[in-house]
Amino acid sequence: MTLYVDRIEGGLAVCETQDGEFLTIPLDILPDGVREGSVLERDEAGSFLLNAEAEEKRRSELLKRQNELFDE
Repeated sequence: MTLYVDRIEGGLAVCETQDGEFLTIPLDILPDGVREGSVLERDEAGSFLLNAEAEEKRRSELLKRQNELFDE
């Protein structure tokens, strides 16, 4: 399962699933370094792992879309 960290509020990460649903997860069960925009993968044991490669790809795609909108 892939999750995208939308925002962090008071010790909780509000994450969006690939289906567009939102989950609230306590920060203390997430890996160190999690931040807004992080991409998390949940492994078979139920642990969360940061996916830096997917995060960078997602940021690049969003920046490209933003530039296309404002360059018109």
